[in-house]
This record gives sequence, structure tokens and C-alpha cells, in this order.
Amino acid sequence: MNPQLLNDLVTFQMPFGKYKGKLICDLPETYLVWFQSKGLPPGKLGELLGTMYEIRLNGLEYLLKPLRNRSL
Repeated sequence: MNPQLLNDLVTFQMPFGKYKGKLICDLPETYLVWFQSKGLPPGKLGELLGTMYEIRLNGLEYLLKPLRNRSL
């Protein structure tokens, strides 16, 4: 896995929709599940949403804590 991808999860903001401006790592699980079922957007945003979905699905949110604390 690309370490930059994990860093992007705690710094990249959702560019549109109901959660515009919210960090990808802070998006509700239901929103990630919805995107996964309807189809992820192309490009970097889709990659980030898909990665965050997998992290939540597997209970790996703790991996983002050190990165999040560093980005504050």
C-alpha cells in the first residue's frame, strides 16, 4: 500500500455533496457503503473512498490515528 494514500485520507476533503469539506477519514460509514454499492467516482477520490471503506470494513481505523495527530 502507498503510505501517501493513508496520509491523504486524513488531509483530503470531500469535494462535493452533503459532506463537502469533510475529511475522507471522517465520512460516515453509511456514506462509504452507499458509494461502494453505487459505484466509486473515478480517479483519486474513488481510490480514497474505496480505501476508507476497506479500512472501516476491517476495523483498521486505528492505523489513521498517528497520521491524523500529525496532520493537526
